[in-house]
Amino acid sequence: MAGVITALEPSWITPFTGLSPRCFRKLVTALRREGADAVRRGRPWSLPLEDRILLAVAYWRTNLTLRQLAPLFGVSKSTADRVINHLGPLLALRPRKRFRKDDVLIVDGTLVPTRDHAVAEKSKNYRYSTNHQVAIDADTRLVVVVGRPLPGNRNDCKAWELSGAKDLVGNATVIADGGYRGTGLVIPHRRERGQGELPAWKEEHNISHRKVRARVEHAFASMKSWKILRDCRLKGDGVHHAMSGIARLHNLALAG
Repeated sequence: MAGVITALEPSWITPFTGLSPRCFRKLVTALRREGADAVRRGRPWSLPLEDRILLAVAYWRTNLTLRQLAPLFGVSKSTADRVINHLGPLLALRPRKRFRKDDVLIVDGTLVPTRDHAVAEKSKNYRYSTNHQVAIDADTRLVVVVGRPLPGNRNDCKAWELSGAKDLVGNATVIADGGYRGTGLVIPHRRERGQGELPAWKEEHNISHRKVRARVEHAFASMKSWKILRDCRLKGDGVHHAMSGIARLHNLALAG
């Protein structure tokens, strides 16, 4: 069965990956260097590495079912499933191992509707979802940390620690919203009980804080153009691999 979509035709790359052909080639080179195309025992892949990466990323980008996507690449549904399961962990973002004390990060949690109820819970949007803690660099706006997913009913101040994101950022200064009260992060000033209005200098700080913190919301909006983050059908670690992999793709698209 002949496929319709192939990485040999550059015009397919941007609509199905969100990356320019140049960024896609950089991704292929990086994955090949990391061993994604290493010779393994058993039946060889029916698609070259470039097409396998295109298939996996297209699945995240479009959220088509495997029955819809597989014929576009000329493979069976089971083959497409194996490609996605194999490449998902390899596409994941590699978190930075060390941060300087003067690094400034911005963290927030985002909910991903998830059909696997074993890893999800009903959240404030009344859907089963997972809570993902994501930190970006305040200057470059690149994603630097993606925590492990937690059930969507966990609040952000708990998820910050339980997801492992807190341990990954080390000693960096981290900006967050008011939902992270008591975590030691830089959050907006709040009125104390019985207090009227905040002093003018605190209001000014809050305005500046909101403008900077909005950058992480912009990152979420960009990442959710990969539609699997609007309704994830993957099971187990699949939602984590998708979130981490899309963070890497977001960084590639942003850096150019």
